[in-house]
Amino acid sequence: MKALVLNEVGSIRGLKYQDVPDPVPAAGEAVVRLRASALNHRDVFICQGLYPNVKPPLILGSDGSGVVESVGSDAEQSWVGREVVINPCFEWGDDPAVQSNNFRILGLPDPGTNAQKIKVPIANLFKKPLHLSFEQAAALPLAGLTAYRAVVTKAKVRSGETVLVTGIGGGVAQLAMQIAIALGATVFVTSGNDEKIGRASQLGAAGGVNYRSNSWAKELGARSGGGPHVVIDGTGGEGFNKSLETLRIGGRLVSYGATLGAADKVEIRRIFWKQASVFGTTMGTDAEFFEMLNFFEENRLAPVIDSVTPLSSGMSAYEAMQESQQFGKLVLSTD
Repeated sequence: MKALVLNEVGSIRGLKYQDVPDPVPAAGEAVVRLRASALNHRDVFICQGLYPNVKPPLILGSDGSGVVESVGSDAEQSWVGREVVINPCFEWGDDPAVQSNNFRILGLPDPGTNAQKIKVPIANLFKKPLHLSFEQAAALPLAGLTAYRAVVTKAKVRSGETVLVTGIGGGVAQLAMQIAIALGATVFVTSGNDEKIGRASQLGAAGGVNYRSNSWAKELGARSGGGPHVVIDGTGGEGFNKSLETLRIGGRLVSYGATLGAADKVEIRRIFWKQASVFGTTMGTDAEFFEMLNFFEENRLAPVIDSVTPLSSGMSAYEAMQESQQFGKLVLSTD
């Protein structure tokens, strides 16, 4: 089979489209012929060596959907031919509040989805929502699970509340916006690109502010009637303090990432003086993955796709991810 393989760590230039052996399933495993996979910032960071223990050659990719081609035992034959989406979380553990020491995400160290086929535990296979295409389903797993846990499990967003979602160009941010709107919240967004704010408004956001303005926190506070009840943040950086500044008294902030790095200092006084609650979150449980798929099916939601690129030309998608050019998910098609 063909796959996009990281052969050298340091940059995305270490990726090469090449032949690799076909996977063979053992008992309890399935081989999925992938129809589509999707990129996340995590994949670029792995290429750059920003994750520990990256050992090339490695097939990247956490997101994928396709059709089950083969299974490891006769007892599992009913899975063959099913259209599935893959849960990228391995070995979360028994505690729903926190992942186990054995927790890992598909694509490192296990071979990932940037390939024509993949071998995964059958326990990680879920029915593809009927209203989603393979490309849309592939855009959902990592970002959808992260967004669902952040908005529903951690922030417990309620109808009538105001929510701020930072960095709206990213896949998690857009799905968090969609989930919050479906729950009945009024959603504002931030971006360094006014065009992306405009596109978010077309998708249902109440408006947004450009984080390149030094006064964006005050502006948002005025426009949202005293600041958001909830901030869903995946950017970090110096904007983290701005998020704390605009958060209303008694508000909740959920951090799921830091694409802009760490802030030089966190203004702790804004946390204790505002009686704020700050939560961290990473991925989610198998139960939350199932709930997330059901939520998207019941509400007829679909992830926003920026572009679909053939797997053989996957380097161009990685370049777009590296430059943060996208609005929505960057998808690779294996058809």
